[in-house]
Amino acid sequence: MENNKHLVNNGLMIEYFSTAWMAFEFIVGFISGLQAHSILLIAFGLDSFLEIISGSALIWRLKKEMNGDDSQSIMKAEKRSSLIVGSVLILLSVYIVVISLYNLFTHQASDNSLSGLLISVASVILMPILTILKRKMGKALHSNALVEDGMCNITCAYMAGTVLLGTLLTYLLNWWWADSVAALILVYFIFSEGLESFQEGRK
Repeated sequence: MENNKHLVNNGLMIEYFSTAWMAFEFIVGFISGLQAHSILLIAFGLDSFLEIISGSALIWRLKKEMNGDDSQSIMKAEKRSSLIVGSVLILLSVYIVVISLYNLFTHQASDNSLSGLLISVASVILMPILTILKRKMGKALHSNALVEDGMCNITCAYMAGTVLLGTLLTYLLNWWWADSVAALILVYFIFSEGLESFQEGRK
């Protein structure tokens, strides 16, 4: 029992750190995206905002276990967390598709953003670490929602990498469409993870 509480406490610490980082990432990414007219950076910022929601759901679920709630209550929180994580990823996918297609049809190109690039580099490094920690903790606690929340971090890492690639292609080769096309490619990963999490929550 004590060992389980220790695991839950570690899981909470990871989620608190992850959610705080996502709040910082949202502010920097979203504002940088607006300034640079970059759909990728704006989507990156919005993804971080949605991950604040999913992280908060996981904190709620873990606190239930920490407080010794019955297994039925924890399972209910688990499923709701999966539904929330899945829903926010699916909503993000729809947003990216609509804005990317609009930018392609209107020939909208993004500008460079130093702050956006720096936060992307930091995320490429940090997100895989959080994913590994959440997957490990999720399996130890038998929490699919926590494992899936870790996959949200991998999606964030993919997105950060795509931001870097899109920015470099636009800057070096003047490929104005690179930002939007890269974002559309990214949608596959985001939607796949979102649908899997959503279906898990509906079981």
